[in-house]
Amino acid sequence: MSQREYLKIVERELQRINKVIDFKILRGEDYSREARDHKLLLKKVRYNNRQNFFKNLARKIFPSFVMPF
Repeated sequence: MSQREYLKIVERELQRINKVIDFKILRGEDYSREARDHKLLLKKVRYNNRQNFFKNLARKIFPSFVMPF
């Protein structure tokens, strides 16, 4: 599975959890479990985006060197 596919799956799951949280808020139910899952998925997305940022930055700074990324 490529990183792009992984991020798509995680983002889809985030959207699903958001819908569940919204419905639970409307019904006045507890949504702490879903909030925790949402927080963990956001961490995964941010971690992967940060890695991509540093890879791209390194390629721009050192374009002539072969990077082992």
